[in-house]
Amino acid sequence: MNTGSNRNTENTITLYIDQELEEIIPGFLENRRGDVQTIETALQENNLSQIQMIGHRLKGDGGGYGFDAISAIGAALEQAAAREDRPAIRRHTAELTDFLARVFVVYRR
Repeated sequence: MNTGSNRNTENTITLYIDQELEEIIPGFLENRRGDVQTIETALQENNLSQIQMIGHRLKGDGGGYGFDAISAIGAALEQAAAREDRPAIRRHTAELTDFLARVFVVYRR
């Protein structure tokens, strides 16, 4: 079973995830979309500690679900927030948004 709709395969990032995670992956990805909104709001409110906390959580959670890119982006967000580097936060948030828009999950049986 797959998640996502018909996508342009040139831009798709296909990930193969263990079938045991099939029930929780859609919710995991939806929660990451919520994180993007929270990061954008926190940036507007200058709440860099919240962004740092979200980045730290993404760094830890992504790999556990098979999303190493989310872990890498989370680590970069955490570091950017610690440095108070707002342009980097915006850039990494855009990377996360792009990844979430392009990822296509195939469950391994």
